[in-house]
Amino acid sequence: MTAVGVSPVGWANDDFPGLGSENSFRKIVAEASRAGYEGIELGRRFPADPMELARGLREHGLTLVAGWHGSRLLEGAVDEELRRMEPRLELLRKLDCPRLVVGELTGAVHRDRGVPLSKRPLLHPEGLRRFGEALTLLADALEARGTQLLYHPHMGTAVQSEDDVDALMAATGESVRLCLDVGHLLFAKADPFRVLSRHRTRVGHVHLKDVRPGTVDSIEAQNGSFADAVVEGVFTVPGDSRFDFETWLARLFDQPYDGWLVVEADQDPDRADPLVYASIGRNSLRRWLGA
Repeated sequence: MTAVGVSPVGWANDDFPGLGSENSFRKIVAEASRAGYEGIELGRRFPADPMELARGLREHGLTLVAGWHGSRLLEGAVDEELRRMEPRLELLRKLDCPRLVVGELTGAVHRDRGVPLSKRPLLHPEGLRRFGEALTLLADALEARGTQLLYHPHMGTAVQSEDDVDALMAATGESVRLCLDVGHLLFAKADPFRVLSRHRTRVGHVHLKDVRPGTVDSIEAQNGSFADAVVEGVFTVPGDSRFDFETWLARLFDQPYDGWLVVEADQDPDRADPLVYASIGRNSLRRWLGA
């Protein structure tokens, strides 16, 4: 049976500290376990002390699934990036977690409510080639240390669209694996089925969330920001959605897949109860995986 985890962003958002600051690590892991998850990704409310973190996860029967790192490879060297991520890598090693989700943040606008998504950075072919080379070197270095680099295309960053994903995969080596986030692909007007079909052998991690189409259209019409979109409820969990996750997952499992399925939805916990939505996502996956 494929392992199913959850992201803590529904409880406490990493990009927008005002969303969920009242939710403690203890509450997050207790509710994740109660909803039926086997693992959870690292979040900003989690303790930095590895022993305290391990103890809290163990008490609730949870595995640490992955950590996140925002890279700056477009403005710095690979060795510098390795030094920047070393504290996170050390924490993951101590928790026996071999997966690091990476997104390039140079010029990214997704954290700034005053900057619309239309102002996101764009990579020209030569810049993309250099980025791909640097990302591959970084992934090779992490692989030598026993950690898998999982690249996450993300709204408001230099790798957002379907064309961006295709170009990045062409510009990188096999050590660069994909973290496919269905919600971000849908927000970017990409086709998650087509992206999966083209890059299935590179997929190492999956984030399962959907979008509310009306909110996507509203943000686009207003030339809004990613922060506006999150606060207005652009994302939701599988099962509270329109996207055909059951068929998409069947396509994913056309070939052996040994990564995690992670339910995620960046929402305001005051408007979308985290336990309720985490349970909707987990129960939906039980139904689809059983089918």
